[in-house]
Amino acid sequence: MVHCRSATPAGSTGLVKVRCGLVWTRLCGIRSTRRLTGFAAAALLVAMLSGCGSGDSTVAKTPQATTHPTGAPRTPAPPSAAVAAPTSSAAADPCAVNLADPAIARGVSELPHDPRSQQPWNPEPLAGNFNECAQLSAVIVKANTNAESPNTRAVMFHLGKLIPPQGVPDTYGFNGIDASQCTGDTVALSYSGGIGLPSVVKFRWNGNGVELIANAGA
Repeated sequence: MVHCRSATPAGSTGLVKVRCGLVWTRLCGIRSTRRLTGFAAAALLVAMLSGCGSGDSTVAKTPQATTHPTGAPRTPAPPSAAVAAPTSSAAADPCAVNLADPAIARGVSELPHDPRSQQPWNPEPLAGNFNECAQLSAVIVKANTNAESPNTRAVMFHLGKLIPPQGVPDTYGFNGIDASQCTGDTVALSYSGGIGLPSVVKFRWNGNGVELIANAGA
């Protein structure tokens, strides 16, 4: 058995095995049907046997180029738009309790000085329900002194404006507010001396001024 080189397309690189017995048989068939003489026969024989050896033949064969279909190029998805943050904060509720309202400090500065220490009143409230929308609201302040137990008093407002002390019943000594008993036109001031239950006194705006309407223990 001989290795034979088979005719393949130009540029072949793959290998295909061919039994040389088949090649030799075909060669013999040629010789039997047409006698070759001289150099032509010798040249043909040399060409047939030059690539052959023992065993099966290995013939170069080029595999057909395989093309893979390519899909259309993907278009990148546009980046999702970021949720726009609100550019402005919600406006503060003008009718909410606000103990930092500048109207409190202005009103406190107009009060007569504390009669005991002769000092002005501290504008920072100890308690209160100041509301510029309320018919009546109040804050509790203390005398601006270093005394151990400074005087305290209530300061009342109508629609966010100071009610002059001359038009209000005496509010000295009150040191708290009972918010549970307050309404849009009524404030409940409390006093606690540290002994027993605190006393609660209610004041109401009657359309023209402030009046005392109740005085009971809480």
